[in-house]
Amino acid sequence: MGRILSIDYGAKRTGLAVTDTLQIIANSLATVPTSELMKFLTDYIAKEDVEEVVVGQPKQSDNTPSENMARVNTFVKKFKEKFPAMKVTMHDERFTTVLAHQAIISGGVKKSARRDKGLADRVSAVIILQSYLEQIKYNKL
Repeated sequence: MGRILSIDYGAKRTGLAVTDTLQIIANSLATVPTSELMKFLTDYIAKEDVEEVVVGQPKQSDNTPSENMARVNTFVKKFKEKFPAMKVTMHDERFTTVLAHQAIISGGVKKSARRDKGLADRVSAVIILQSYLEQIKYNKL
């Protein structure tokens, strides 16, 4: 079984998370500058067995696309061109940033460490991936 990789795509930074090889646990992987994302993914996929990529689908609370949706769609198109055999799934990412900040605070992360904006991006990617894993599990029941 290969890993599932999740992407919380941002204009400046992108948070990444990945499952273990059994696809049970979502773990933080990295935050990379979005301009370097494709190179990072190419290197990572060459080293690791990734069977699926889950991309956060940015929506507003009323279910309309957010302003970031056009950038995400452009990225997904380029990704599919580079990795045509890779399964790509879009997954609702509403409220993940808020949940990430709450998780960071409740986790006791010091104020100085919370200034690292990349931390919220990584935690958001983990939340997207964990939500996706739970959806898969629920649909199998």
